[in-house]
Formats: sequence, structure tokens, C-alpha cells
Amino acid sequence: MHKTILATAIISIGALGLAGCDVKKTQSGDVTAPKYEVTKTQEGNVTVPKYDVTTPDVKVGSTEATVKVPTVKTEEKQVTVPTVDVTTGKEKAAAEGKR
Repeated sequence: MHKTILATAIISIGALGLAGCDVKKTQSGDVTAPKYEVTKTQEGNVTVPKYDVTTPDVKVGSTEATVKVPTVKTEEKQVTVPTVDVTTGKEKAAAEGKR
């Protein structure tokens, strides 16, 4: 149970950290794609194989049966859970006087 709470907290912190970023473009990008020349050297002919397929008949139904089923009981308990405080990039930059 503690591992689940810890994993959830870590994932939440990561998601909030990415969502709270302040991104500014500092340089333009450029991509130059290489150019290729292709020459056909032979005519092609494709013949695909043919198949006759007989599929099985499947019938789905239901029947009643008696099985043992576990039951779950819950109780309230006082536990310590992690808290998260996020300051976004914009808030941080504003506090530092960068904007």
C-alpha cells in the first residue's frame, strides 16, 4: 500500500513538473533533408497466393456454478501521505524578476 502511494506521488510530481514549465524559444531551427535519385532497373510482377480457409464454429454460453469468492473489509486508519507544492516556471521567473 505504501509503495502504491509513493509511486502515485512520484508520477504526480513528474506530471506536474512537466506541466508547470515555462518555455521560451531562444533559437530558430532548420532541417535540410537529403535528396535522393532512384532509377527503376526492372519491371516487377507480383502474384499473391490464394487460400481457402474454413474457420471453426465457436459457441459462447453461460452456466451457473457455485464458487468461493473472497471478501474485502476496509477500515479507516491515520497515515502520513506525501504532499506536493509546485511553483510553475512563470511564477518562478516572475518572483526572480526575469519577466
